[in-house]
Amino acid sequence: MVRETAGETHSSYGLENHGLYNLNDIYWNLPTPRLIEQAVFRREGQLCHLGPLVVRTGHHTGRSANDKFIVDEPSVSNEIWWGDINKPISEEAFDALHARLASYLQNKDVYVQDCYAGADPNYRLPVRIITENAWHNVFARNVFIQAKEEELADHIPGFTVIDVPRFHAIPEVDGTRSETFIIVNFAKKLVLIGGTSYAGEIKKSIFSVMNYLMPQRDVMPMHCSANIGSNGKSALFFGLSGTGKTTLSADASRTLIGDDEHGWSNDGIFNFEGGCYAKMIKLSPENEPEIFGTTMRFGTVLENVTMMANTRRLDLDDGTLTENTRGAYHISAIPNATLDGVGGHPETILMLTADAFGVLPPVSRLDSAQAMYHFISGYTARVAGTEKGVTEPSPVFSACYGAPFMPLHPQRYAELLGKLIESHKSSVWLINTGWTGGPYGVGNRMPIPHTRAMVNAVLDGKLNDVPMRKDPIFGVDIPTQVPDVPPEILFPRDTWKDQAAYDAQALKLADMFRENFRLFADQVSDDIKSAAPRVG
Repeated sequence: MVRETAGETHSSYGLENHGLYNLNDIYWNLPTPRLIEQAVFRREGQLCHLGPLVVRTGHHTGRSANDKFIVDEPSVSNEIWWGDINKPISEEAFDALHARLASYLQNKDVYVQDCYAGADPNYRLPVRIITENAWHNVFARNVFIQAKEEELADHIPGFTVIDVPRFHAIPEVDGTRSETFIIVNFAKKLVLIGGTSYAGEIKKSIFSVMNYLMPQRDVMPMHCSANIGSNGKSALFFGLSGTGKTTLSADASRTLIGDDEHGWSNDGIFNFEGGCYAKMIKLSPENEPEIFGTTMRFGTVLENVTMMANTRRLDLDDGTLTENTRGAYHISAIPNATLDGVGGHPETILMLTADAFGVLPPVSRLDSAQAMYHFISGYTARVAGTEKGVTEPSPVFSACYGAPFMPLHPQRYAELLGKLIESHKSSVWLINTGWTGGPYGVGNRMPIPHTRAMVNAVLDGKLNDVPMRKDPIFGVDIPTQVPDVPPEILFPRDTWKDQAAYDAQALKLADMFRENFRLFADQVSDDIKSAAPRVG
């Protein structure tokens, strides 16, 4: 017989609707302190100095991109951008795996959070997160939008995630690549996750769902952060992991809307989430004071962050377990965040890249065709030395700055964004937070204070009337001066001791851009194709 925890409001839409029967205790919508008590009691994690919960995710310390599938069924079969990113799995395989997972959970405890994705009530999606671990439910409370007490009784999920890390697939039986799986079934409005404790899979699976649903309502889903200036004008920050999206948007002089996932409708922008999931590695109180402060707050969940056994104090510089150390915290942990999660149409859009080749300018203005070209390209770079045998930077092109989470063809998202930019006259800038003075291993990473100064100058309109110089290879317009930034770093070629080496490196990266864009050349206009960098 199922025993439901007393005193917790929950929907009459029971777990049998998700194929779950004969459970032991069901912990419905527990508040954060009770969930943390459960996590500590069950030895899922430990409290560190000042109260954050520190957890380990085992051998999966990041997303398992190759283990993600979408069920190929009639309602989506002709819509999905099938390929290496969106891999199909059959309805029969999903159903069989679902049945075994349900059997595994019999006589076990589960934790349930009924919450929302989407801060705008007109577009929000009711979601239900069912987890095997208490700490994953804390994570869900932090990153999704918490339902109000009076909303819980009538909460009917539009999508449900069942997260069971200790249940593993059998590849030869289930048609999966490994024992790990993340499977989205749009027909059944259900996500199954198993074989991994990395909490980011929960968050990103719902993001993928929103990226499929929102374009059907003429809303642009975006992998970006967003904030608002004192003048009430909003800005978007697109960028892949490691480009500074979270760091640069958490600025004490501006109000944070959200750090990772947003929608842009005819009414303005809105956060998909109610919290943040930030990288913690090498955080400093000087450069990232707002995010650093969350590491000293009860309720924050810290994944794979090193903690001293005796003192329970953190070592944020230690990447022994992974460079991808993470912190999940409610957005109220950021002092200058807005809790309603909405903003007006963005006046400014910044596309962030961390160019480890050291050739892109640190700040440049894009015209409309260039904006679409760089959005579809979604470029950043991995640095040398991260993998055995890698001796130079390697490019990463992720369409729409979030290809792993985009079920539809990139052109669909690009068309939506292009229409919105044109309609609301948003200016678009490319910000390189990567290397200057040479590539990784020779040059240096662009100092965060300089990048902040450039971003602030863009947002304050201080570069609108500054003389520009056109980059001869990438074609972007580079401002000749930026307040509080040494002018010599604005033009990358001038920072290299060997300028012939710069020319060769720049042409090499330009050729990589053009080679990657061949994937999309048949679907985009000649105007966008003409924005490609020069080669040869």
